[in-house]
Amino acid sequence: MSQMKPTLSVLLGLLLLAGCQSGLNKSERGPVSSDAPIRVVATTSMIADLVRVIGQPYVSVEGLMGPNVDPHLYKASEGDVRLMSAADVVIYSGLHLEGKMVDIFEQMESRNLEVHALAASFAPSDLLESSYFAGNHDPHFWFDVSLWGKAASTVAAILATFDPLHATQYAENLNRYEALLQTTDAEIRTLVNQIPQEMRVLVTSHDAFGYFGRAYGVEVKGLQGLSTATEAGTADVQELAAFVAERKIPAIFIESSISPRGIEAVREAVRAKGFDVQIGGTLYGDALGSPGSNADTYVGMVLANAQTLVSGLASDSNLGQ
Repeated sequence: MSQMKPTLSVLLGLLLLAGCQSGLNKSERGPVSSDAPIRVVATTSMIADLVRVIGQPYVSVEGLMGPNVDPHLYKASEGDVRLMSAADVVIYSGLHLEGKMVDIFEQMESRNLEVHALAASFAPSDLLESSYFAGNHDPHFWFDVSLWGKAASTVAAILATFDPLHATQYAENLNRYEALLQTTDAEIRTLVNQIPQEMRVLVTSHDAFGYFGRAYGVEVKGLQGLSTATEAGTADVQELAAFVAERKIPAIFIESSISPRGIEAVREAVRAKGFDVQIGGTLYGDALGSPGSNADTYVGMVLANAQTLVSGLASDSNLGQ
């Protein structure tokens, strides 16, 4: 008779208990060895990239979610639970972005382990209120480059607290990265300024770009809500199509981590209303691009998105419609 496999919650409890008994509890952990890399597990590909930049060369980073993976729908595997339980530090986004993993993080935090939500360091004024769920905030803060700079500061502080031996290196890495982010922010503003004011409207698969819109003066419309777990219905498609047709928005956009079917349905509905809207390209919303692409780092991703917007909304052919 085969044995029943433990549920993830039971497995997590057993692994965390073993971890605490072996000294992984942060209140009992000794000094970090100068020659052993810090084992960090990051949930999203953006966070994994950020930790590598700030932590080099003293961290070893494992990302749970690869390129083009939707964190809203991601379910932790047994391997993920084991990986997090064995890590020195776990860093996740927060604000329910990793909605199906909340129980795991809560269990780890209840045992006083090194688990950190980047969003926890933001002031309420930094965050956008959710228009879909009362009392909640939009979790897609990385699309405001200035907020990503604050997240970088948080990562540097987390690493320096855990590993004070290399705090100076983390601070130096942070300073270099902040300078790069300032340059990136300026480049995005230059790109957006190429789009005529009346055409600065971003229509995409789900409402992930609110922070981008606030930071760079772009109106944002998403077919789905803040989470892709919310399905769009026929009425949503028709309402968005009416908006696009009335405003004569030249291009709408798909996202790399979400099926294009919804936006393609909007395009067909717009065409049925007599306006020929184009698919302007693919944006990176909740994940980085594949290795070797121009969007496999955070900076590359946000610049690629801005360039795609310009190509879709500011091209001569589109402006002539």
